[in-house]
Amino acid sequence: MKMEGEATTLKRTLAEWKFSQYPKYILLPIDENNEQISSNVKNVVFSEATPIPLENNVRLVCVSVDALANILDMDPDVSNREEFVEFVSGRKLPYGALPIAHRYGGHQYGLWAGQLGDGRAHIIGEYVNSRNERWQLQLKGSGPTPYSRMRDGRLVLRAAIREMVVSEACHYLGVPTTRAAAVIVSDEAVVRDMYYSGCPRRESAAVVLRLAKCWFRFGSLEVLSRAGELTVLRQLTDFIIKEHFPDIHLSDENRFIRLFSDIAHRTLDMVAKWQGLGFTHGLLNTDNMSILGITMDYGPFGFVDSYDSGFVANCSDGEGKYALAKQPDVVVWNIGQLANALKPLLTSSQQVHMLHILKTLDTYCKNKILETFLMKIGLKEERWGDEQLVEKLLDMMQQTGADFTATFRQLAELEPSELVSEVKISEKWSLKRLSSHASWGCWLDQYRERLDKEAGTVLVGSYKTSLRH
Repeated sequence: MKMEGEATTLKRTLAEWKFSQYPKYILLPIDENNEQISSNVKNVVFSEATPIPLENNVRLVCVSVDALANILDMDPDVSNREEFVEFVSGRKLPYGALPIAHRYGGHQYGLWAGQLGDGRAHIIGEYVNSRNERWQLQLKGSGPTPYSRMRDGRLVLRAAIREMVVSEACHYLGVPTTRAAAVIVSDEAVVRDMYYSGCPRRESAAVVLRLAKCWFRFGSLEVLSRAGELTVLRQLTDFIIKEHFPDIHLSDENRFIRLFSDIAHRTLDMVAKWQGLGFTHGLLNTDNMSILGITMDYGPFGFVDSYDSGFVANCSDGEGKYALAKQPDVVVWNIGQLANALKPLLTSSQQVHMLHILKTLDTYCKNKILETFLMKIGLKEERWGDEQLVEKLLDMMQQTGADFTATFRQLAELEPSELVSEVKISEKWSLKRLSSHASWGCWLDQYRERLDKEAGTVLVGSYKTSLRH
């Protein structure tokens, strides 16, 4: 079998498929004490850690055909083989595997939490595919590591499936994200309190095979900076630049400033896409923020239904610190913590430059979000009054309980001239609800006038395409 548009023959067995013999991460400090006990380590980026395979009727749940074929060069039929299940379980790793767990720290709900690390995940190796892309494979739910903090290192099936579904959905929705290639499950049971209500129950243990170019987070740099491990901090930061930011040269004395700026703007571009989809990350801590500006660690998350700017995706977030409308500000604050982590590597003048960049991020994020919503209502050029037009639409949606996704979708299903038809509007359940707002008529007049101004540069077809994204 060959990939669509490619001449590469996909691997039909794991005997044909191999990790890179020399993963790049071996160039970084690794603690070689391979004991599955919680520990605080110093001056390392990783610890050796061996997956603990699931037992008792281990079986495949699902795969991403696209991820297998177009990232891992695997024929999707390989997933029907027992060896594939053993691979995802961590029982039989292909040639070149070097399993490790990553050490990082993080700010959680605004407070420094100290060393955290991969408590239930193992990076098992790197694969260079037919496109010359280097991907790291990670097993999540594969048992305890030196960073497990006395927990069992397991993942329940519902969490594995949620991660699989949402990461692949976000990819196809155009959101930068980690990928998920497969989920396995066993009859091995773990005990979890799903709603933190004091009523734990037994659930099936599972493993998800995740893919990313790297798994470094803001907290990867924070833990080194906070501990004063500046030699390793510089080593890791230069490694990140060399491997993941090829437009920045290691000889550039301002390379750390350029890196910070790139990470900050990539991250805010991602957040604008979140906002445009009504996506809310339930644990927006710095240990869950990728240095690549991609969405990672789908624990609690949600997509808002009836629009509510205070929508919270995490039942533990009683104060709504990570509510939908607060996410941009939280991410900008998190970027500030990344800046603090990099400060020891900067001269005083470079620190002033970084502060200047930080001061521009609120405006940058606000503009990217506005650009996203303008596209959703078919407008490609920002003009005076557009911000108020979007704000009023969202305000009406919140007050009427109109569905976030359906409202924009149904706007796309009607021609601009049909928006004034009560009959047409009544056929669209979310627009019907929205039209009950007292300001609907006034807003609609402003919107149609704005569409007329855009008509010279935007055809109806592209208008409808914009609305659907």
